[in-house]
Amino acid sequence: MAAQLYKTKSGRLFHAGAVAIITVGVPARGKTHISRSLCRYMRWLGVSAKVFSVGNYRRDRMGSIPNEYFDPSNQEAAAARLQIANECLDDMITWLQIGGGQVGIYDGNNVTEDRRRDIRDRLVAQDIHPLFIESICNKPEIVLANIRSVKISSPDYIGWDPEDAVKDYTHRIEQHIANYETIEDMSFPFVKLMNVGEQLIVNNVHGYLQSRVVYYLMNLHNRPRTIYFARAGECYNPKSYRVDADLSPEGEKYAQRLKNFVLHYRKEKSQLSSTSSNKSEHQERPLTVWTSTRKKARQTAIPFAAEGIPVRQHSVLNQINPGEVDGLTLEEIKAKFPEEVIRAQEDPYRHRFPRAEV
Repeated sequence: MAAQLYKTKSGRLFHAGAVAIITVGVPARGKTHISRSLCRYMRWLGVSAKVFSVGNYRRDRMGSIPNEYFDPSNQEAAAARLQIANECLDDMITWLQIGGGQVGIYDGNNVTEDRRRDIRDRLVAQDIHPLFIESICNKPEIVLANIRSVKISSPDYIGWDPEDAVKDYTHRIEQHIANYETIEDMSFPFVKLMNVGEQLIVNNVHGYLQSRVVYYLMNLHNRPRTIYFARAGECYNPKSYRVDADLSPEGEKYAQRLKNFVLHYRKEKSQLSSTSSNKSEHQERPLTVWTSTRKKARQTAIPFAAEGIPVRQHSVLNQINPGEVDGLTLEEIKAKFPEEVIRAQEDPYRHRFPRAEV
């Protein structure tokens, strides 16, 4: 969990204001992946964030539509899609103004300069700070992989033959390319993301949250990887946070069994993948163990370190300090701090019990 950020009664960080992130680019460039991933990151920071997908709005209102509706020369269809896109934009603005939101992510193509300028002007008029993220990809293999892995399984292609879906979506991309204008107005705050992270171009970006977005994009990846979660072993005083006790003998046995299990499991996965044409993620990425800075977590990782596996300690993985409820049972907490229990249920992420460190 990230460090707690200051929050006002409005639900916003006092120093950041409302921020709108607008995606730019033709289809199959990773815009939706970026939108959802950024939303999770913002929420992890404690920021109220939400994705507003133009594609989802269009499917809700029009269902699955033929490719003729994406033809730039089809003025009737273009007007209908613009109306839906504006409805999505209006909903995001309303959510940022009165819905308790702070970061709205407007997931759409927004391929023309006129459209982006209209979006920016509407946001600025409402005291919302815009940030445009343009996804550019000039590697056909990345685009094709994205189409095959994500797009043909979308609601637009339910029941389609995969190859027919690829051809249809490729045609849709070509229609958008015909109308596409890259961001050139240097007055815009924007980030250009080249080939899913190979290069970043940052322009006119200011503000705390906007800077966090840029930092996150610098570390964004689109390659699948596996993360294993495991509890720390049992310690001598498991009910007390303050004591920060060592592992018990049973906890040490658990640490050894955990190491043996993880290494055996990865070995089996690697052997199975060696018979297939695809290279395993386990072959490509070595194992790294992350722990909190608490004793029981660090000591649980000792058997991994003895095998030469890198072990890194991160304070953000620490258990939240329970403060005055340290050592109490749930029934005792409810009896002693009934109002705090209600506050914790209403806002579990930000709530802290008395004398707990933030």
